[in-house]
Amino acid sequence: MKQYLMIGAAAFVLGAGSMAYVSQQAQASAQQPRSQTYRMLELFGDVLNTVERQYVTEIDETKLIESAIDGMLTSLDPHSGYLNAESFDEMRDQTRGEYGGLGIEVTSEDGVVKVISPMDGTPAAKAGIKAGDYITGVNGASVLGMSVSDAVKQMRGKPGEAVVLSIARQKSDPFDVEIIREVIQPKSAVARMEGDYGYLRVSAFNERTTDEAERVFGELRAANPNMKGLILDLRNNPGGLLDQAVGLSDLFLEGGEIVSQRGRNARDVERYNARAGDIAEGLPMVVLINTGSASAAEIVAGALQDRKRAELVGLTSFGKGSVQTVIPLRGGMDGALKLTTARYYTPSGRSIQKTGIEPDLEVAASRDEAQAIANRAFQFSEASLRNALNADEGLERRGAHQPAEAPPESFDEEKDFQLVRAQDVLKYGSVAATPKLPKPEARLAEVIGVKDKVAAAAAAAPKAN
Repeated sequence: MKQYLMIGAAAFVLGAGSMAYVSQQAQASAQQPRSQTYRMLELFGDVLNTVERQYVTEIDETKLIESAIDGMLTSLDPHSGYLNAESFDEMRDQTRGEYGGLGIEVTSEDGVVKVISPMDGTPAAKAGIKAGDYITGVNGASVLGMSVSDAVKQMRGKPGEAVVLSIARQKSDPFDVEIIREVIQPKSAVARMEGDYGYLRVSAFNERTTDEAERVFGELRAANPNMKGLILDLRNNPGGLLDQAVGLSDLFLEGGEIVSQRGRNARDVERYNARAGDIAEGLPMVVLINTGSASAAEIVAGALQDRKRAELVGLTSFGKGSVQTVIPLRGGMDGALKLTTARYYTPSGRSIQKTGIEPDLEVAASRDEAQAIANRAFQFSEASLRNALNADEGLERRGAHQPAEAPPESFDEEKDFQLVRAQDVLKYGSVAATPKLPKPEARLAEVIGVKDKVAAAAAAAPKAN
């Protein structure tokens, strides 16, 4: 917060010093937008006054103004928003890695709450909630048109209590699922052996992630000194704290850049570098990613790929390449702004905003998933979010296509095909040396529009009283 205030103060001094040299005409033109702003603020006051006097029922002015602030921020991009004091406290609990709820990461799309991914080992994951699901109702009340923060409040509650979610899923009839709330204490890092190779699963980036990952990998390596390689699994990892993404990347790099973030000003660049010391001591690495790998997970995948430390197996990542700064208001007493302040770039200078990070070996987890990739209507990514920030280079995400690999008919569906192929890459030494499987025959599926699906779910969902 101190840094934020210092930047603001410096800008004010510079502006004051410059004013002595501008012409009267420039001053007039600068005042014109300001007068327009004042006029619009007066309009807002008039609207609020009219609503207060004439709306059919009494209103909660605080809630109305908070909604107006949130609406202003969410009009910028899907990840900016306003957190009232209660929501700000909940966000801090979540980043500390302990909070009450279902363990589900959500966003908003056209007024519908959409799942980015469930967190490993949480009630949502155990109940079968999937990335891309639409949540249309909570406990029999519709959440269509509700803000994400309000919908999350409906889903959170006392541990041990049940909550019923109404779900709309592509190629499935709407259904309800009952989930028991728990105190969410997700283990952000777990490790085990997969044959001759270590397996490190990182499911989120909270304040404990780097320390947990270093500890569980150290214990695994000590117990298995002949480990031949490491698989880092970032699938369905919705992201989290930037410093933890930097910290996890640093564990496996000997130095050099991990990520940079660049704000509105071209000179406003901040770089994050690795320190000497690779806890895996140069063991070959493969990173698993998919469309649920977002934000901080993409920073790690991009850094290890660009620095030639690991090869990537799976599917193109989500494509969230923007940085949100949480700015407390009056020390948090009035909540906080969650504001997009920068794009982040991989070491080679790639901005993956909307485009995602493409794997070195594209592998669908199932034949159904391969079919979904062949039909762009079923893709869920940053690029599919309304009003998403554009990539700085103007690049576009790859459209509908046949993925390079998918499980053959003879493959045991109980096994993890992407994990098996990651092991193959380690076994053969590289993606280039790994024997490739026949390309799956994915056909163009029947296109079911998102709006049609949501409309059907809305018709089936009970209405709020």
